[in-house]
Amino acid sequence: MARRINAVAFDVLETLLDLDPIGTRLEEVGQPAAVLGPFFMRFQRDAMALTLAGDVADFKATARQALRTETQQAMSEDDMAYVLEGFAKVPAFPDAAPALRKLADAGVTIGCLTVGDPDNTRSFLAGAGLDTYIDQVVTSDVVGTWKPAPAVYHYTADALGCELDHMALVAVHAWDCHGAKRAGALAGWCSRLEGEPGDVFLPADVRGDDLVEVAEGLLTL
Repeated sequence: MARRINAVAFDVLETLLDLDPIGTRLEEVGQPAAVLGPFFMRFQRDAMALTLAGDVADFKATARQALRTETQQAMSEDDMAYVLEGFAKVPAFPDAAPALRKLADAGVTIGCLTVGDPDNTRSFLAGAGLDTYIDQVVTSDVVGTWKPAPAVYHYTADALGCELDHMALVAVHAWDCHGAKRAGALAGWCSRLEGEPGDVFLPADVRGDDLVEVAEGLLTL
């Protein structure tokens, strides 16, 4: 019987890569580690707002502005640069490599769907030991818009060489899975970050407590 999933696109930040070390960098420049959460949320919100306004959000500029605002203008340019450089060195979550390996062993094409520059993303993935599993990297810079715009998921399916309804998006963010579903893709949601997906979002086709469980579920569809 034909498998329903031919390709899987993984979100990167907070799904494959653990951002907690960014909190350590914040502490090293005199800010509380707890700033990480609201900073990253502001960064995502501002990028989406720029997208909705018809602009293309630049990763570095938008992240820098979000960090500046969230710390009430208290950080120097050098300190902000030091914190943001940490994105290139964050580790993979323990369940990331096993999940990618399981899908790769099953013959599934694997991509990453994220933000920023694709070469930088590949460098981040290489540093975390995940790059050998990734066939394609699609980012907002390439598509010209940010998730959850439908064009992002359509572009990714084309890049992975499959029909949209045979591609699954995997993320720890329910809004991202919702965007994929609305565009016509499948979705696998991992509860590691949010605990529950919330009633306002379309339910993912597969849900699991870790990425391995999500990968296994997708392979059984």
